[in-house]
Parts: sequence; C-alpha cells; structure tokens
Amino acid sequence: MPFLDIHAIQSVPPANINRDENGSPKTAVYGGAQRLRVSSQAWKRAARREMESSSADIPESRRTKRLPEEIAEEIATRAPALAEHASAIAQAALSNIFSVKSTPKKKDGRERVSTGYLLFLGVDQQARLVDKLLAAQADLLGAAGNSKNLEKVLKDLKLRDTVATGHPPAVALFGRMIADDPSLNVDAACQVAHAISTHAVEAEFDYYTAVDDIDSEADETGAGMIGTVEFNAATMYRYATVDLRSLADNLGGDTDYATETAIAFARAFLLSMPTGKRNTFANNTRPDFVLLSLRDDQPVSLAGAFERPVGGESGHVATSVKRLLRHHAKQDEAYETAPVLSTATYPAWLSDEEAGFGTGLPESQPLSSALDAVRGKINQLMGAADA
Repeated sequence: MPFLDIHAIQSVPPANINRDENGSPKTAVYGGAQRLRVSSQAWKRAARREMESSSADIPESRRTKRLPEEIAEEIATRAPALAEHASAIAQAALSNIFSVKSTPKKKDGRERVSTGYLLFLGVDQQARLVDKLLAAQADLLGAAGNSKNLEKVLKDLKLRDTVATGHPPAVALFGRMIADDPSLNVDAACQVAHAISTHAVEAEFDYYTAVDDIDSEADETGAGMIGTVEFNAATMYRYATVDLRSLADNLGGDTDYATETAIAFARAFLLSMPTGKRNTFANNTRPDFVLLSLRDDQPVSLAGAFERPVGGESGHVATSVKRLLRHHAKQDEAYETAPVLSTATYPAWLSDEEAGFGTGLPESQPLSSALDAVRGKINQLMGAADA
C-alpha cells in the first residue's frame, strides 16, 4: 500500500496569501512561536485548478451550489420542448440523487436556484446525468407538472449511478461529503497539511495611498484614498500525501490512471499558489527545495523538524532544508523504517559552499525527472501488489 509524501520548502516574499475573517494573514502558534499559516483548503483548490488546467488527461470538476441551474440550462438548450419544465426537472433530479432540496431566489432580476451546500462532481458526471435525463425526454414531458409522476420517472432512471461511479481525479483525491446521503460520500485519498512558516513571524502593515489623477492635475494636494493592508513574509514548510491504493479504488481500480493522477497532483501541488492578494503582492514563487518520498509503511510529515523555530540572519531556506533532511533521516533511524524511494529537486545555489551544506544534500534532479522516477517505482509497487 504505497504512499507518496510530498515535502517542500518555499520562500514567499511580502504577501497575504490566505486571509482570516479580519483580512489578516492566517497564523498558528507552533512550538510556542507564531507562524504564518496557509490553510490546506486554500492550497487544495489552487492545486486542483492547476492540475485540471495544465493536463489534458485530467478532466474538470466543479464544486458548486448552482448545479440545479446549470443542469436546467443545459436541458433547456438541448431539449427546447422541456424548457418550461427544465428547472423543476433539474431540482427533482438532484433531490432524487442527493436527497438535497433546492432553493429558488431572485437575484439580479432573475431566478437563481441553488442547493443548500456545495456539491462536488465531475463535469463528465454532470454530462452523463443530463444525457440520461434527455434519453427519457418523452417520459419527462408526460410527467411534467405532476410531482409524483415526475418522481416515479426519475426513480426508474437510476440517476445515482451517474455520480456514484466514474469520479474525476479531483473527487478521487480530495473526497466528497454529502451530508444528507453518506452513501454517496467519497473518502479522500489525499491529505494536505496547513503550510506553516519554519520560523516565527510578525504581522506588518503597508500604509498605502492612491492619487486622484484629475485632482493631481489641478494641483490639489493629498491622496484620493488611503488605507492599510496587512502582510508578512516567510519560508514555509508544505506537505501533502497520497494514498495510492485508495486513489486507485476511488478511480474504479485503474492503477495506471491512479499513478498518473498522483503524478499530476504532485506537480500541481508544488507549482500552484493560492490567489489571495496576488495582484497586490505578486508573490509568485516556486519551492526552493522539493523532497518526494515513496513509502510502503505509512505517510510521514516532517513538520516536527520546525517545532523549534528556525532562526538566523543569513536567511531561512538553507537552514530549513538542513533541518528537514536531518529530521527525515533521524525519524527513519528511530523507527527502523526507510522510504522505498526518495528524490529531490532544488536549484544549484543551495549546494554552493555559501549555503554551508557540505555533505548530506541529496542529488538534485529536474522536477520532471524526479516525477518520472516516482512514476516508475509506483508502477513497480502497484504491479507487484496486484500480482
């Protein structure tokens, strides 16, 4: 039962990646020190969107309350005869599948129909659902206007099958919870930790002014607007893990697809960035150090390397990488375990003498080569397990 652990050390300049209810960067106290924190949910969404947009082999998924509206619009477009009843059919269909009620509301001069909570499914699953409805167009038209007859037609269609199987990679990775019908839940095959700074951080404030162009041309003094925005800067430890057997199960037992999904997620997780205040700070960095570990015992976070905050005036990246690697080795030594495969990616400057590393830094591979090595070992392990 292999697990893919993804570790990253990433330096981020002044930024407000993930805000709390007051607009401040999220934080956490760890090891008695305040740390910058980026929530797992923020990075999951960024990774999901990166994964789906950058790979033609990863179909799209959606998490939305407006599924009734989406389905109704497609029904009305593809079957004009059902247009008058499309909204009622869509709402009844989702009630039949998820046991969830839809709520019509007036907004922007039109009726908006939404469910009580976000529903997560693939675009392909939604398309199959609409196809199944339109295949019964005559029956639906005959039952339109009579809720009991409509319920009977929908029940006979067995619509649940369209969302209970054929999950997209994002649902297989991150799971799905349907509060009103746990039988449609999908257990996540991926865990993503809250990213934390490896060192203590304090909030800072940017006092900004905006000039009124017209007033300034008229020799008016003063700012057209003033305000403050809170930010901080940090070197973060990021971690995620993928249970490859669970991922394959969620993808219908397709181990090859599970492997490619895990590789696509690893790349997307490492190269994605949540979009909070991105236009204000342009904090578009990539990891300074990546460690990919394939394990056959259990997933292992290395956050404990930073329980004692990293300090020093010469920067935090090199010291954080040293701590990470030492903790990685000492953990396996203490528990008499070892990764099946470990591979690293980092820029050349980290191995320079100025970084003070000496020996102990693993050989670096380009990210694509490191992922290829992981892919090959996963295929070997999964193949042996299936034999």
